[in-house]
Amino acid sequence: MSYVAARLAAVNPSASMAASMAAKALRAKGLDVIDLGLGEPDFPTPPHVAEAARAAALRGETLYTQAAGTPALRAAVAAKFRRENGLDYGPEDIVVANGAKQIIFNALMATLNDGDEAILPAPYFVSYPEMVKLLGGVPVTPVCGGESGFRLTPAALEAAITPKTKWLFLNTPGNPSGAVYSEADLKALGAVLARHPQVLVLSDEIYEHILFDGRAFTSFGKACPELRDRTLIVNGVAKAYAMTGWRIGYAAGPAPLLKAMNTVQSQSVTSVAAPMQAAALAALTGPQDCIATFRDAFERRRDLVVAGVAKIPGLSLPPPEGAFYAYIGCAGLIGKRTPKGEVLTDDTAMASYLLNEGHVGSVPGAAYGLSPFFRISTATSDEVLTEAIARIARAVAALEYPK
Repeated sequence: MSYVAARLAAVNPSASMAASMAAKALRAKGLDVIDLGLGEPDFPTPPHVAEAARAAALRGETLYTQAAGTPALRAAVAAKFRRENGLDYGPEDIVVANGAKQIIFNALMATLNDGDEAILPAPYFVSYPEMVKLLGGVPVTPVCGGESGFRLTPAALEAAITPKTKWLFLNTPGNPSGAVYSEADLKALGAVLARHPQVLVLSDEIYEHILFDGRAFTSFGKACPELRDRTLIVNGVAKAYAMTGWRIGYAAGPAPLLKAMNTVQSQSVTSVAAPMQAAALAALTGPQDCIATFRDAFERRRDLVVAGVAKIPGLSLPPPEGAFYAYIGCAGLIGKRTPKGEVLTDDTAMASYLLNEGHVGSVPGAAYGLSPFFRISTATSDEVLTEAIARIARAVAALEYPK
């Protein structure tokens, strides 16, 4: 007797979570392992945000809220979109969920029919294709390599669209590559989409505040206002405010889509915990100085890692434009032999070698749809990153070509 639904057969667990769990397992055995698998800021949540949740709970804000979120939080999200992104949404155009991932899941649950296709430019966030498959859809993954700056081109988008295309996912700044789409990039993609009115757009903008080298962020909604009636803007407080564990995501989009997403939410989790919504409200409406502080630290760490990787033969890393990851090319090491005599056949083997011999946890590029690379999170201290790069360098130096 099988207890597992057939739909799960093609769905993989989170690769980044699996990498982190593997690192923790070695730590439990007493090994000194640096876990760079999961991407979450190492900073504490700002005190005024935590205090807002405590105060809300003590005031008795511990009951169900509306499925779409409290009116106060939805109004704050709408104000954020107007203030920071130039998007004119009202509170009725906003939904709140338990993290941006649940926003995406709800949207797919509400819209995908069996066989519908979703275009996921590779490299993509590991959960995108798994959610699409879980809900009966088919991932279409055009490769967007280093030659295009890890960005989807209009030609590649046009080639990927079929009569079955339901969604295009865009992620800017991108996980794992850190690629940022300019306003011109987004407008060029919008011109293609204008010729295909059946395609919905999911713009994942969760890393919008983590931009480097003075770059400015442009929301897809601002670049392509003519596509508003089929665009879902996804965001949240996790990355900008160091609130990954608070689980608050939000989105703005067309009324029919939001209504369907609210139906999914009301019949699954009912609503988001009220104190957590109070915390998100405080984050969006309170002091914003933490955003620049965090961004400056992430840029410094980016520079540290880029400089370190540049000194390691066989590895490559163009400076990420945003987010807090390093998507490190390892083509120059594929085919080399480890001290134990094992040949590195692909980036999965490379990540395994770095974990078991170098004691650095990473995620193989195969999980993001583009090899040979491995991803490390740079959302940790300068000291930890310095030691991690030194360990990677020693592990690489120990490799040799088969005789």
